[in-house]
Amino acid sequence: MHFKLTLSYDGSAYHGWQVQPDRATIQGTLSAAIHHLTGETVLPQGSGRTDAGVHALAQVTTFSLATNIPAENLLRALNRALPPSIRVLSAEHVPTTLHARYSALRKTYEYRIFTGRICPPFLAPYAWDCPWPLTLEPMQIAATHLLGSHNFTSFAASDPDLSTRTTPTTNNLEPTTLNTRTLFTSQITLENNLIHYRVTGSGFLHHMVRNIVGTLVEIGRGALPADSIPSILAARNRSAAGPTAPPQGLFLVSVDYPELHLYETQNCSPTQNS
Repeated sequence: MHFKLTLSYDGSAYHGWQVQPDRATIQGTLSAAIHHLTGETVLPQGSGRTDAGVHALAQVTTFSLATNIPAENLLRALNRALPPSIRVLSAEHVPTTLHARYSALRKTYEYRIFTGRICPPFLAPYAWDCPWPLTLEPMQIAATHLLGSHNFTSFAASDPDLSTRTTPTTNNLEPTTLNTRTLFTSQITLENNLIHYRVTGSGFLHHMVRNIVGTLVEIGRGALPADSIPSILAARNRSAAGPTAPPQGLFLVSVDYPELHLYETQNCSPTQNS
């Protein structure tokens, strides 16, 4: 039975999504809870590998179990077995062709920056307490220059995640060729001393959102001009962009997939490989 779970988690106490030896991770904690309930050892696949300290409002994971268990029962049992910092929001049976990562059409992230005088302690784990005064308008202008399809090498970590959306036919391409992504939304708003940067894209490179935010903050504090984004993109060099924003302000908001009936049709096709 193939499952799709939607998770919400506070990433403060975890070393990111991906399982690591002797470290608490979201993937490892979920896998342990599934084993505790079913006796099966599985490695749930996430839509993306959120970094240490990054949060999720709606992370998606898929995995298969031999155990015949209704999705609703699995949801209730997992929420009893998991720590309060991880909640399963929904669980459903899906076709085996649905993969949390490779089937995703687009993802939405939000980054939160506190701009007030004193950051409340209950907010500090979930926002960047920015030390500089920021001017919103140049940041908003700069954010629009990121819309569309671009090579985002300048905003990728020094070890970009080249496996994202690659196929055997593209593995021989140069790294910079693989770093093209499309952004559908890139906007900045201000509400109650919190700057919200909301971005939706076809995919994201390692640290890409945090590097974009670090660059937008440089623009907001006057260290870079608002029209610098096109030249930063053209440079295809990480050193051309701003610093990496801290992890605690970043949230994975949602992941979009094709309608499930498309997978069901694919499964029933007589030409589908076994």
